[in-house]
Amino acid sequence: MRLCVGALAIVLAAGAATTFRIWQQGEQDEQRPADAIVVLGAAQYDGRPSPVLAARLAHAVELWHAGLASTFVVTGGRIPGDTTTEAAVARKYAIDHGVPADAIIGEDEARNTLTSMRSVAVLLKDRGLHTALFVSDPTHMLRVLRMAADLGIEGYGSPTHSSPAMADPVSRLEATIHELGALGVYFVTGGDPESDSSTP
Repeated sequence: MRLCVGALAIVLAAGAATTFRIWQQGEQDEQRPADAIVVLGAAQYDGRPSPVLAARLAHAVELWHAGLASTFVVTGGRIPGDTTTEAAVARKYAIDHGVPADAIIGEDEARNTLTSMRSVAVLLKDRGLHTALFVSDPTHMLRVLRMAADLGIEGYGSPTHSSPAMADPVSRLEATIHELGALGVYFVTGGDPESDSSTP
């Protein structure tokens, strides 16, 4: 019985510490000059960015116009039934909001965060780019930056605080619980539980 109680206490302590790190990282805006701005994908609906993706893109475009990078990276594939990819929708949004088409690169195959990050690492390496400013939801930033470091990218986070996922305590709690699980899978197996979508 004591062993079970002790194990439970360890699990709860680890969960609490990780939750603190998720929220701590999500509050840090590390925006600075970098080789590339990288926008993590999220859902799109028939060529229109979801509110979550639109919030990320709006923030990333602001960083671009602030002159923080010369390369703009979009990510995200499609799920069955989609007519286009998250990356294509993100690319169109960026162009429509003043990012030059020839400054945009991306991957349009990934359906989860880890696969996107692996593809981004290859894109950056092939172009001799070493630093990246990552844009995603606050609760997603800790996992993204951990993956970036593991893939040899010098990464910094600029979270999107206008995301609908952060709109109320319930949404934020749900996003945090998702990240606790996803981080657990990544730390234990090196994999990603998001098998069907790049939405975190």
